[in-house]
Amino acid sequence: MNSKVMNKKLKHMFPEHRDLMCSLKQEDPHFAKLLIDHDELDREISHLELDPLNHIHENIEQLKRKKLRLKDQLYLILQKTAQINPQLE
Repeated sequence: MNSKVMNKKLKHMFPEHRDLMCSLKQEDPHFAKLLIDHDELDREISHLELDPLNHIHENIEQLKRKKLRLKDQLYLILQKTAQINPQLE
């Protein structure tokens, strides 16, 4: 994944945890993998939505739910880490 694209997305996802996200992305392989998976789903959904034949496809909704679950997991990790290590915020 392009690091610049990821960094741009990090600025918009959970802006209150921007610095913590950057730290975890470098230090926590599980967190980094969740970010990569989230980004891949985001690109796949965008690609499917651009195709008029796929626009109503049920798979898009399933992918969106999966992406939301990943985002929830990311947020839980951020919350727990912020509580344990408030200096990382």
